[in-house]
Amino acid sequence: MLKVGIVGATGYTGCELVKILSKHPKAELTSLSALLKKSQRFNQLFPQYQDVSLLCENLDIERVAKKCDIVFLALPHTVSMEIAFQFLKLGKKVIDLSADYRLPQEVYEKWYKIKHSHPELLKQAVYGLPELYKPEIKEASLIANPGCYPTSVLLALVPLINEKLIQEIIVDSKTGVSGTGRKADINLHFSEVSANIKPYKVNVHQHIPEIEQELSKLAGREIEIIFIPHLIPVDRGILSTIYVSLNEEISQKEVSDLYKDFYSQSPFVKLLENSLPQTKDVIFTNYCSLGIKIIAKKAIIISAIDNLVKGAAGQAVQNMNIMFDFEETEGLI
Repeated sequence: MLKVGIVGATGYTGCELVKILSKHPKAELTSLSALLKKSQRFNQLFPQYQDVSLLCENLDIERVAKKCDIVFLALPHTVSMEIAFQFLKLGKKVIDLSADYRLPQEVYEKWYKIKHSHPELLKQAVYGLPELYKPEIKEASLIANPGCYPTSVLLALVPLINEKLIQEIIVDSKTGVSGTGRKADINLHFSEVSANIKPYKVNVHQHIPEIEQELSKLAGREIEIIFIPHLIPVDRGILSTIYVSLNEEISQKEVSDLYKDFYSQSPFVKLLENSLPQTKDVIFTNYCSLGIKIIAKKAIIISAIDNLVKGAAGQAVQNMNIMFDFEETEGLI
């Protein structure tokens, strides 16, 4: 059995990792850690996880490393970079769910307003979008797990961008409250969020450079997007509606065939042809549902994922499965 540790186990993403990995047929949870006043059994902290009696402790890197083959870091941005370095130095594989290893040093420092302490590791890190980088993930020691918005947007766009068909991209994304993390913030109180839809960080969201970076690689030129995220009054889920100007006309059948072919070896991407994606069809799953409508030289692409699963914990486990030559779907369906 693969021995697995989770650092940051008490956050929303950390809990989702516990839920998935505690039932994974080829993995054994051997370490849980978080920032706690005192160590407690996980099922005492979260009674809904009755089968997980493992002690959740404050982080001791050397102690965790002795118990684990691989460590998931479900930590806030800017916190992971040093901890990932320490585990790698001890010979452990790391899947980092923060943004700390997704971007080049200068881009990261511009958007996250902090100096990167280990830029030498950035070239070693593999961007963990399995639908694009499966061979690289298989050989990696450090995975930079993608952000939730980028996962939703990239999976919607990469088949078209790969064929050099796209000119202009406008993204309208809506996410549930869990996407902001488990923290005290007046803007996230029930009375602030309920019965309300709120745009935020309009075209200045920190996920923009991540999306543009991956699209630019595929396009072979600089790609810029307009990105408008919204907070909506649901627990979880992301629905992205993407408006694309095309540089040539393509029929509905041609684009459908293009997407089917591109994702033929991607078990978690589903193209819907007789309906449109909606969040209730994908929450609590690792699936991304896509729907496409072609209007002359315009495309409207709709993408739905669970921000905590395909947008975070589920995708991280999918990456682990690839790294250790398990079935890609192991523990996820």
